[in-house]
Amino acid sequence: CDAEAGGDACGAGSGPGREQTGLETVLPAPAEEPNGTDSAKAPKVNCEERNVTGIDRFTLQILNVSQDLMEFLNTNSSDCTLVLFYTPWCRFSASLAPHFNSLPRAFPTLRFLALDASQHSSLSTRFGTVAVPNILLFQGAKPMARFNHTDRTLDTLKDFIFNQTGIEAKSDVVVTEEDWEGPLPSVLTKGIDWLLLFSLLFLASFVMYATVRTESIRWLIPGQEHEHQE
Repeated sequence: CDAEAGGDACGAGSGPGREQTGLETVLPAPAEEPNGTDSAKAPKVNCEERNVTGIDRFTLQILNVSQDLMEFLNTNSSDCTLVLFYTPWCRFSASLAPHFNSLPRAFPTLRFLALDASQHSSLSTRFGTVAVPNILLFQGAKPMARFNHTDRTLDTLKDFIFNQTGIEAKSDVVVTEEDWEGPLPSVLTKGIDWLLLFSLLFLASFVMYATVRTESIRWLIPGQEHEHQE
């Protein structure tokens, strides 16, 4: 992981140790503000809480490489969704995982999504994800707030959601052993840097082509053939 943002985030490139730069940010860079519940400010986002009647299990959904985030966000709704951009090889994403896994139980009327930023580079670019983990609060399909706290725990996440939406978390929700097991992985996984691999293969192919091409040209130049034979 690249130590960014004070050494508490990883570069959101295509693989381990790679960093994505020059991204367009759709959210203004907000000033660092406390996530504590002692704030007297009114909620910034008026979220329409979903009906949870008949739902027994509350969990987050992880998007695969073929799924588009926009398909899961309703542009004509005031529903709120907390979206996590992560990478499985980043230790900061792994340490956040069990805390984020427990959030759907703390806020059953909200929705929670997670996606691998290295597999969704276009979305990372669109929403200004230069480092992971990156957490955005959406209302409908519009990003409304970004989690800026460097201490990523269940309590700070609860405070962030409460300050933004005014929705209180269930007080009896804690991080459990099941939250450490998934859905988000809390154990680092080694990924293949496909961009680096393809670059090396291209370079090797070019060197081989240039070598063969050079030998062919030498045989076509008058005098080079006799010089080679001598």
